[in-house]
Amino acid sequence: MAVDVYTFGLNHHSAPVAVREKVSLSLELLKPALGALRSTFGGSVREAAILSTCNRTEVYFASTSEVAGEVPAWMASYHQLDSQSLQPHLYQHTQHEAVRHAFRVASGLDSMVLGEPQILGQMKDAARVAQESGSLGTLLHQLFQRTFAVAKEVRSQTAIGEQSVSMAAAAVRLAERVFGDLGKCKVLFIGAGEMIELCATHFASRQPQRMAVANRTVERAEGLARRFNAHTMTLSQLPQHLADFDVVVSCTASSLPILGLGMVERATRMRRHKPMVMVDLAVPRDIESEVSRLDDIYLYSVDDLGRLVQSASDARQAAVVQAEAIIETRVQHFMHWLGTREVVPVIRDLHQSAEAMQQVELERARRALARGENPEAVLEQLAQGLTQKFLHGPMSALNHSDRPQREQLLEWLPRLYTMRER
Repeated sequence: MAVDVYTFGLNHHSAPVAVREKVSLSLELLKPALGALRSTFGGSVREAAILSTCNRTEVYFASTSEVAGEVPAWMASYHQLDSQSLQPHLYQHTQHEAVRHAFRVASGLDSMVLGEPQILGQMKDAARVAQESGSLGTLLHQLFQRTFAVAKEVRSQTAIGEQSVSMAAAAVRLAERVFGDLGKCKVLFIGAGEMIELCATHFASRQPQRMAVANRTVERAEGLARRFNAHTMTLSQLPQHLADFDVVVSCTASSLPILGLGMVERATRMRRHKPMVMVDLAVPRDIESEVSRLDDIYLYSVDDLGRLVQSASDARQAAVVQAEAIIETRVQHFMHWLGTREVVPVIRDLHQSAEAMQQVELERARRALARGENPEAVLEQLAQGLTQKFLHGPMSALNHSDRPQREQLLEWLPRLYTMRER
């Protein structure tokens, strides 16, 4: 039974952050999810990988068409969600559309920030985790390897990544809209991952009055803080110190909010209602959405920053056309490889059948030679036996076919058998 490649999921185009955060998976949760997926469908899902970022959660898998339509419902079930509420936000792609989607994602064409490079590293992480969990077979391994090569080609041959406005730069821009010069501002970063490091780099260039890093583990916070001459604190110290900061940028892997409405309300009172900019880049969100109701708080989610970034990306649209052309060519190459892979079992069976015929005739010839028969006569019998077996299949098909089948055979047989003198 044919096995095809599929992908399904949701992203910033199809679902708001309030939906995306419900199905988001941190890196350490990918293996259990892959195990649950394969356990649910057994051998019907041959291979699988999960990509989960702040902007998307997608499942790439190899399966038969009979099962593929059932897999999206697994996502709702796994996250204990109502499948009817999740379904409108899901998309699913099959075969060449799934391949094209993977190539576009890795190349940054489907990102909130057009051409952003982080997604390629995140896809490599997804492939690595799938490999470690034993769910990355030949088909998906080949898909991801070609995906990485296409992304590299797009970035090297087009201007898709040039002059990109990153989420980190957008966070700085939003803070400047409120405070103007950030030189007198105090900035707090919650988390110590790659996105926080990028944000810290951009804010540091504005030389704020003070910077601090809060993290669950102080050791990791200190490693980042040393680079920017920043202070550190634990997450448990946030209630006492939140009011000290004018700008708060948060991006952790927490499954629950770090900053709740009550904590922020207390901070605004302590600040005597001085404005505070809060940027939540996490999915699931680190800051409760109700915080946006407070008059003195300017709360921005990852979707808000995405809209700001996208408005600045029009200058790179010309590069998209070139990138899409590269991707389309590589999609065709992959589908050709996939097609040749599908005929390998047939070719192998043909070889085995031909070798079996050959062995039967050779054994008959050896016995004849052992009995002392004329070698010339034995060779003629060997050639005649092989010829008869070679022609038996097509001759039988012609003799037992109806008119439409016979017409098709008459069209194809000259292509399959060389019917001309050499």
